[in-house]
Amino acid sequence: MPAPVPAPPSAASDVCEVNCVHPQAVQAAREALPDDACVGEATSFLKLLSDPTRLKILSALNVSELCVCDLAAVVGMSESAVSHQLRLLRTGRLVTFRKEGRVAYYRLTDEHVTLLIQSALDHARE
Repeated sequence: MPAPVPAPPSAASDVCEVNCVHPQAVQAAREALPDDACVGEATSFLKLLSDPTRLKILSALNVSELCVCDLAAVVGMSESAVSHQLRLLRTGRLVTFRKEGRVAYYRLTDEHVTLLIQSALDHARE
């Protein structure tokens, strides 16, 4: 009698084949979970990064401080459309600005934003 042929891997082959909970691992993971307010804030932050236009704007600001006109030229959009995106990014505390006369120069808020953008782009390039 021929040997049985193993079944091809199914979509479910990446799940446990037995039900076994590891209480110590579960407890450690639960204790490490951030509180709901922190999760909500981080989720909102990541949603702002998930838009291609906003990520391009943030990437440009990662190089240098730029005004709305400069950013519009970089991303190939109208100043009005860029202003709208910047308003969302400002509300989410990813960017800030300073006025010099009648020109508003935007920059990333802090190194957390810089690191997150760089990490996301590095991951995408791998």
